[in-house]
Amino acid sequence: MPVEMERLESLYPFVLTEEQEQLRREIREFATREVAPNVARWDEASEFPAAAVRKLGEMGLLGVIFPPEYGGAGLGYVDYVLAIEELSAADGSLGITMAAHNSLGTNHIFLAGNEEQKKRYVPRLASGEWLAAWALTEPGSGSDASNARTIAVKRGDRYIVNGNKIFITNGSHADVAVVIAATDKSKGTHGLSAFVVEKGTPGFQPGKKENKLGLRASDTSELIFEDCEIPEENLLGAEGEGFIDAMRVLDGGRISIAALALGIARGALDAAVKYVKERRQFGKAIAEFQGIQWKLADMATELDAARLLTQRAAVLKDAGRKVTRESSMAKLFASEVAVHICDEAVQLFGGYGFIKDYPVEKYYRDVKLCTIGEGTSEIQRMVIGREILKVYPSRG
Repeated sequence: MPVEMERLESLYPFVLTEEQEQLRREIREFATREVAPNVARWDEASEFPAAAVRKLGEMGLLGVIFPPEYGGAGLGYVDYVLAIEELSAADGSLGITMAAHNSLGTNHIFLAGNEEQKKRYVPRLASGEWLAAWALTEPGSGSDASNARTIAVKRGDRYIVNGNKIFITNGSHADVAVVIAATDKSKGTHGLSAFVVEKGTPGFQPGKKENKLGLRASDTSELIFEDCEIPEENLLGAEGEGFIDAMRVLDGGRISIAALALGIARGALDAAVKYVKERRQFGKAIAEFQGIQWKLADMATELDAARLLTQRAAVLKDAGRKVTRESSMAKLFASEVAVHICDEAVQLFGGYGFIKDYPVEKYYRDVKLCTIGEGTSEIQRMVIGREILKVYPSRG
């Protein structure tokens, strides 16, 4: 095993299998060879790295969590977390592209779709031939999904969909989008349904592409529906159960965002360690100062604690357990400590941390999304609180 891999293994808070080590090595080599040289250019131009995404498909990373019979790699969430962390340490934009495709768009079809739908879509998505998006958020309904204004009206054997979705990862480039729309506004969340909409469907088109603070090479755009006719066979699951299925999807999706946060934070920590060992002040490397070592100690401890929470959620998910509380805890803690780690990394670089010639300013910009996407930190605390109260029944 190369020296660097041995060093990483010694820092990992659990033992990896030989297959997991190989997976990590392959992703790291890909990131070093094909991602790192292009990161700054992709970021500056807000350029979607289509060729790199296709390569992820060839590597099996766009079908990590799906069974081989549907064209997937047949791996679990533990492996998935490892893959996203490793990729995101090089570029969070690729990490979130992979995450949204796997655990949101494709996974909704896999979890809620019938056999015909799964066979029609999942193999093409798992292979990377097609890219998936997942559309829940609207201008007036972010955390409050029950306020969705995208409407699907049943007419004969079709649904007519009108409305707008915003902040949709992979939106402009997706070949397939899973869209949540209201089929009965009077029922709130119990009146929401999910549909598969293919690229090129009349009345469906991407809208504005967002100009973002971070994760700029990730495609984030609006989706527009104007009298879009969707065949009733494209309804995913039962009518009115789209929100229920979406919450199941988010249990896995939040694990992937925790892994995204881990990767970005680890990239920032790695860059900071390298820098403080090279930067000299007052006649010695600044790594020799106790204050610097204490910062590194806190950063590394927080990172390992977040990784353990994330892997706990992944292990339970692989075991078929309900992970609503665990995935929210992982997402909340990992995202918030990742913001702190990246902030400290910029501080350790001093003035150099504020300019684009050094990597930590990008990690700093990228990581903030992790406290917002797939449920804000505030929403995670609400979810965790409700789950805790279920465990402790009221006394009469």
